Amino acid sequence: MGAALRLVGVSVDSADAATLAGWWADVLGGTVAAFAEAGFWSVSADALGGVNLGFGQVDQPTPGKNRLHVDFAVVDRSAAVGQLVQAGATVVYEGAWQGVTWTTLADPDGNLFDVTDTP
Repeated sequence: MGAALRLVGVSVDSADAATLAGWWADVLGGTVAAFAEAGFWSVSADALGGVNLGFGQVDQPTPGKNRLHVDFAVVDRSAAVGQLVQAGATVVYEGAWQGVTWTTLADPDGNLFDVTDTP
């Protein structure tokens, strides 16, 4: 391949993109850039390591399970999950496989994401 690809963002469709972007900015300690006229909000945060989370306004999000989700690493998974649940996330699954442990959560819009404390 001629040009090297570099990940700069992950985008999520939402029926309430502005609110969901605000929620993610709050839990990540980041900021929201609003492009309301385009129906798009972008969250940047140090925790994202230079990758932005984008939220696009749609009339109806794609139904069913996410085909893509993001994973976050933390030092204390139990504490982080507790804080996320208190902020409005929902625990969906607790997983372990070959020494890797994680918690799958859903954000207030139902989008899945994982939190692990396994390096």
